Amino acid sequence: MIQKIIPTNVITGFLGVGKTSFIKMLLKHKPEGEVWAVLVNEFGEVGIDAGLLDSSEAKVQIKEVAGGCMCCAAGVPMQVAINQLIAKAKPDRLLIEPTGLGHPQEVLRVLTQPHYQQVLAMQACLTLVDARKLNDERYTQHEIFNQQLQVADVVLASKSDCYEAPMLEQLRDYLNQVRVQEATSMRNDNSLAVIPWSIEQANEKYRAMMALLSKPYKAISSNQNVGSAAGNLTKVKPSLKPLTPNAAPRLLDMNYSPLFSESQSEPVIEYDARGIFYKRNQGDGFYSYGWVFEPSYEFDFDTLLQLIKSQQVARIKAVMITEEGIAGFNGVDGELSIVELDDAMDSRIELLSMSELQAPEFETALLQAVTGLN
Repeated sequence: MIQKIIPTNVITGFLGVGKTSFIKMLLKHKPEGEVWAVLVNEFGEVGIDAGLLDSSEAKVQIKEVAGGCMCCAAGVPMQVAINQLIAKAKPDRLLIEPTGLGHPQEVLRVLTQPHYQQVLAMQACLTLVDARKLNDERYTQHEIFNQQLQVADVVLASKSDCYEAPMLEQLRDYLNQVRVQEATSMRNDNSLAVIPWSIEQANEKYRAMMALLSKPYKAISSNQNVGSAAGNLTKVKPSLKPLTPNAAPRLLDMNYSPLFSESQSEPVIEYDARGIFYKRNQGDGFYSYGWVFEPSYEFDFDTLLQLIKSQQVARIKAVMITEEGIAGFNGVDGELSIVELDDAMDSRIELLSMSELQAPEFETALLQAVTGLN
């Protein structure tokens, strides 16, 4: 099969900033007839964001890479996932959502390697940031938070309905500061517009948001440097030049490219004797605790809601089968949203915290919310 090179966007931002909600809006308004693919990466081990995205939209394919930054180990997990996703979906556009604790510089470095230059047409890298986090040193002192601003072609001030104009000015000032500091700026243009965005504005602003996707990805100069976590400077390889609007579309022969194969098997969840899978992860100052329950488990919605509300953690996400239907929970910094979903293969819940938690106690509380086994 001969296919045009795939327009590709990276959509990044720190934990709980609203990336998944933003992507849901984009999928809802994608051009009719086009097939879009989404690659979702999660820091946690059990994978929940794909369920929260809900791939019931027509002509949408979603694939998930869980367990930390997908660019690690020379980018192999990301490359395998991209190859599988392209082979299956043959998309007209690819959206890549790295984990909020992923290393965006490395993600972009992988995507602009020579073997992808005839596969992906890199377009704008969008970074979402909640301006209120600028008052919290846990964010402003975090290398990845600042990296996400350094790599951006477009910065969206997410949840802008929750703060006043002075916070936007503070964000603009901070953005300029981050992009000019020392010799670590990834861009030649240090001045970048900040665009207010909130989910409440989705219907009135979706055209403008869709237009942002086609903005050019600005190539990283080969003589620029990027700061590492240890403060050392590492060389950045030259990136792709974006396609110009008048350029003839490049074509990819899917049948003869060795990159693409659907043959790799999906990871199998190994449940214990109770029908429960548990896994923990740690890195970049965060801890994740995730559980997957076989689909036979059904939970009491009210009990589950109270349990989730009682958790003092940085982030909590869940897709759960309850007696009232399938519920998606998405909580960050005490703010919780709940959506009704059409389908779920199992029940999954994950907590992200900046300190260690007592996982056995939380698991016991979860089991107390079970109404029965189907």
